[in-house]
Amino acid sequence: GQRGEEEEPHSLETFTFYLSEPLSKERVEAFSDGVYAIVATLLILDICEDNVPDPREVEEKFHGSLLEALSEYGPNYLAYFGSFVTIGLLWFVHHSLFLYVTKATRLMGLLNILSLAFIGGLPLAYQLTSEFAEKSHNEIEAIQVSCVITFFASIFQFAIWTTALLNEEETLHPFARYGGKEHAFMFAKLALYPCVSLGAFFVTCLLSEFSTAVFHLMQIVIPFAFLALRIFVRISLTAIKSVMSLSSQKVVLLEEEEACLSPNETLS
Repeated sequence: GQRGEEEEPHSLETFTFYLSEPLSKERVEAFSDGVYAIVATLLILDICEDNVPDPREVEEKFHGSLLEALSEYGPNYLAYFGSFVTIGLLWFVHHSLFLYVTKATRLMGLLNILSLAFIGGLPLAYQLTSEFAEKSHNEIEAIQVSCVITFFASIFQFAIWTTALLNEEETLHPFARYGGKEHAFMFAKLALYPCVSLGAFFVTCLLSEFSTAVFHLMQIVIPFAFLALRIFVRISLTAIKSVMSLSSQKVVLLEEEEACLSPNETLS
């Protein structure tokens, strides 16, 4: 039979409408948790596979001292802890983000997949920084690759939150909206890793030598900086509110004094 209405060609407006369609938030979170768990497992398998000293080597080379033998693998262990802390903190930021997201869209799901794609590259970053942990040009390039992976993994998380802000009444909890209780801290939390990784990348471009040990120590210190950032944001917001309340109280007092004065005193 003949069709009564002809199908309209796909336009940009239709494509945009598809991107704004709702997506199951629970499935996005479940898929993300699975990827994070697999990446953490791969990292654990990497550290356990080639970083255990041989018993014969311990007896002959290190005179039976296991601690001295383990010290030979110190750079690898440091790289492992730095990479695992990065994965753990990115997962924590992702969890906090979707805790305030009330409804996911297809665009948010696409940005989340792009973030997870770079999350999957963190074991590669670990292997590069542990294998090239010597003062050379390759060491700096390994650090730069790690910074690029971390930057894109975190900047796509920031993009998810920015996308949710465009339609915040439907997609975000009131606490995370503009002027919400957690809005300032959510911004600082999501901007932390992009700023740190981008800053470390530019430092490696300016310096001729940069140690992977310093880079991994920086990764381990970031959670403490994260807590300090939360305390700083809390103190700043409290100080701003107190200053605003004091200024409003002064205005009220002035108005009350003017109301109590007689007309002649007011003119004088």
